[in-house]
Amino acid sequence: MLSKSRYLNGLQCPRLLWITTNEPERIPEPDAATQHIFDQGHLVGELAKKLYPGGTDVPADDFMGNIAMTKELLKRRRPLFEAGVLSGKIYSRADILNPVNDDEWDIIEVKSSTSVKDINYHDVSFQNICWEDAGLKIRKCFLAYINNQYVRNGEVNPEELFTVEDITDEVTTASEGIRDKISNMLKVISSSVCPEIDIGPHCSDPYDCPLTECWDGLPEHNVFTLYYGGKKSHELYRSGILDIDHIPASYKLNDKQRIQCSCVASGKPYIDTEAIREFLDSLEHPLHYLDFETFSTAVPIFDGTRPYQNIPFQYSLHVQEAPGGDVKHVEFLAGNNRDPRPELLESLSSAIKPGGQIIAYNKSFEDRVLKEFGEAFPEYALWAADISSRLVDLIVPFRGFSYYHPSQMGSASLKKVLPAVTGLSYDGLPIGKGDDASLAYLDLMFGNMPAEEAGRTRQELLEYCKLDTEGMVRIIEKLEEISG
Repeated sequence: MLSKSRYLNGLQCPRLLWITTNEPERIPEPDAATQHIFDQGHLVGELAKKLYPGGTDVPADDFMGNIAMTKELLKRRRPLFEAGVLSGKIYSRADILNPVNDDEWDIIEVKSSTSVKDINYHDVSFQNICWEDAGLKIRKCFLAYINNQYVRNGEVNPEELFTVEDITDEVTTASEGIRDKISNMLKVISSSVCPEIDIGPHCSDPYDCPLTECWDGLPEHNVFTLYYGGKKSHELYRSGILDIDHIPASYKLNDKQRIQCSCVASGKPYIDTEAIREFLDSLEHPLHYLDFETFSTAVPIFDGTRPYQNIPFQYSLHVQEAPGGDVKHVEFLAGNNRDPRPELLESLSSAIKPGGQIIAYNKSFEDRVLKEFGEAFPEYALWAADISSRLVDLIVPFRGFSYYHPSQMGSASLKKVLPAVTGLSYDGLPIGKGDDASLAYLDLMFGNMPAEEAGRTRQELLEYCKLDTEGMVRIIEKLEEISG
């Protein structure tokens, strides 16, 4: 049987299709961040049902029961949610089936994304053929997705939260050749042999493939770690070059990629002391090292917020008044399930001193958070604008390859730069990524966490965020040391 999810897997990679069907235990369990996306999708799906009042949920826990009940409920001509259809060897469920005219139906696919993607057309084209083969007359196909300009004010309004777009023409185009595709995929899943498909651009298009085993045989400094390698990485791989160290000197690389290759070959960092010194000399004390932790949800939790808006709930701030002086640490972590921004703003505005510069790593994120502070809380607009104007981006010397260490593996992220420059690392921390911090906070505030676990989680959040800013302090100290 070919389900909709398997069909989409098959469009991406026949190997993924075969393994998902025949040896699903080889597919890793989704990580917490991926599971959060799935959970958000379920919540969005429930809200979308309110767009079609009077509808009926078709229980989904019994496979054949769902199909049988769908057949009966179709006769009542009411909106159906999670209706299932099995036609021959193809099977699908519709998020929403809505009756129109005397004997027609519309398919409404619900997505938690904020735009229509090409893969959505193929998704609905498979549903469409399943229903039509079962004898249902489909009039039109729609995609209901999140309107990211919606601002919550009181109870969530589904009519404003969703954009419902007619994609019938695009589905018709995506349906060209679909029967041949289905026939070929049925042959793949019924084969006793897993197809051999090499890695390529399809591994991340349209989604990052969960089947990571295909990459296991690559060397540590493989060509896919080349800084912004893109098409070059795939071209090198297809030509049989797997290791960065084996890229011919005649192959066209940009200056940064060439520095990376030389560092891999030597095993030593590249250091442009003049450029580093110029960056350090531009810094003005007092220096404030700032980092925010934020969360975002498809459905806004607080009034005045939008879907997927980054809501800051925590900050860490290290302050150094003068060169070589002591460094003071200030931190904040929201302690209740109310909008954390007012208390955070009150704390941060009193902690940042007048004058000097604010150091952030990849400052566009902090800049955006500060801008949204000013928009949401006009009384802080001038303050937020002043802080933004004083931001300095510590990523600059690393993105510019004034310093590059082979252990960075082509990345200028703080997670790679910090251990490369200072030896400090996020390894071993219970919370070691921003995504994990966001989910931990949401669980802490809204998940009925036991008191002992809550106390431990708060400490882990503080420890993680503190390392972000303490790490920046140590990086500056190390840059001072190596640049003389």
